[in-house]
Amino acid sequence: MPRTILMSSLVFLFSLLVSGCVTVLETVKKADQPIPTELVASMRSKGMTSADPVLIRLFKEESELEVWKRDKSGRYALLKTFPICRWSGQLGPKTREGDRQAPEGFYQVIPAGLNPNSNYYLSFNIGYPNKLERALGYTGSAIMVHGACSSSGCYALTDRGMAEIYPLLREAVTAGQKSIQVQIFPFRMSVAKMLEHEGNPNSQFWKNLKVGYDSFELSRKPPLVGSCGGRYVFASATGTELPNNPLGGCPGGASKSIFEVAANGSLDGERSPQINGNPQAPGAHAYSDGSMNPYFRRILEQKGAAKLAEMTSLTNVPVSRPQAALFKPHLAAPMTD
Repeated sequence: MPRTILMSSLVFLFSLLVSGCVTVLETVKKADQPIPTELVASMRSKGMTSADPVLIRLFKEESELEVWKRDKSGRYALLKTFPICRWSGQLGPKTREGDRQAPEGFYQVIPAGLNPNSNYYLSFNIGYPNKLERALGYTGSAIMVHGACSSSGCYALTDRGMAEIYPLLREAVTAGQKSIQVQIFPFRMSVAKMLEHEGNPNSQFWKNLKVGYDSFELSRKPPLVGSCGGRYVFASATGTELPNNPLGGCPGGASKSIFEVAANGSLDGERSPQINGNPQAPGAHAYSDGSMNPYFRRILEQKGAAKLAEMTSLTNVPVSRPQAALFKPHLAAPMTD
């Protein structure tokens, strides 16, 4: 191992020890690390095993990733919430290669998507673009959740975060889970948050995402996901046949969200929300280039980018666009004539 990398690794490990983190990260057999003992204990207390299926949810505005696992009841329960160190772009969907947008939508991680040889410690490919996005002409590839604190369209969870998440996914896949559902939202989709963003050009797209969000919130089971009419459609019951023609017509009674019922009083006569997004349009919560969880923001403010890089990456991967990460998002004023 080169001397510079060795020294960076030692600094990183020391920072974990002094901060109270006791998990020592593997560098050679990193993909084979066991599930940390504290997570094993948490699973046991919640009636889960390492073999039980996993589901992942991410929230951009809050910069959080949730890992859920199925418990003895057959429903999913929250195992742990991880702070996201860095994501890039704005609130809104990813539509093209190189736009620096981190995606929003419903995705599936297949076993081959787990990457033990990542340049960012460990990673998994979320599966962007999905079938709907491909039909709409969206482009991009290799969109990952990975370690370190650097993003140009991905979600960075730090090396330590990935050392915890990766074995959870690996063990579920080894036990037979064929794909892991990943749900990515611009924010936690409460009615208050939806109303706050009602004027955003992405609001119809977000109402569509909220259908799937509501389904999981109510059932605690991964929704079945299909597509028609340029949007997602969802069902909570197994065996339900969903349309899977992204640009084809939708059958009557396609899924609606709780928010749409509350806001409009009736499901009748509503226009189907489209996925068309404009992530930087006026009225959006504007970012300079993405954001990070407040925990990491405080470290960046107080100790600087170099120190944050040491604390989040064994190989000292630089924090991407640190000044942009410190930018406080604001509600942009609407354009006037």
